[in-house]
Amino acid sequence: MASTADIRNGVVLNLDGQLWSVVEFQHVKPGKGGAFVRTKLKNVVTGKTNDKTFNAGSKVEIENVDRRDFTYLYSDGDGFVFMDTADYDQITVPAVVVGDAKNFMLENQAVTIALHDGNPLHVELPASVVLEITYTEPGLQGDRSSAGTKGATVETGYEIQVPLFLETGTKVKVDTRTGDYLGRVN
Repeated sequence: MASTADIRNGVVLNLDGQLWSVVEFQHVKPGKGGAFVRTKLKNVVTGKTNDKTFNAGSKVEIENVDRRDFTYLYSDGDGFVFMDTADYDQITVPAVVVGDAKNFMLENQAVTIALHDGNPLHVELPASVVLEITYTEPGLQGDRSSAGTKGATVETGYEIQVPLFLETGTKVKVDTRTGDYLGRVN
């Protein structure tokens, strides 16, 4: 058991049988009363965020979470197959665990997977990826007060909003956290 003094950003806590990652923490010592630690926690499995306050010095259970580099190989229907870059072992991660990351994963792409006792918790992608537009309607110029956007399908099958001048076959940079268009890649 660790104490609240060991709480840092990125540490995973076991609270009531659920794993929570510390997003941010603040040690507060008010003028009157005892000190406490205010935290913002993110559920490792569901992604839900929660605020929790601990009394200073109280005991917390810190879990060991191993983040390892993997290469995405392919999708096999109900899961996604990844290869560990260190020992070349392959693991299948269920689609529920992969979540929205599937919209931005290409074969042979490097990803980081957080593991707890050998079980995958979540897949971490780079902040942005380069994807090719496989289909988009031709952009029409018209009278509008702001810059226009249109829907475009990228090579993973995900649809994003892009500027009107982009055409099929163009490579674009996409933010993996929000799915937003970031720019064109030459």
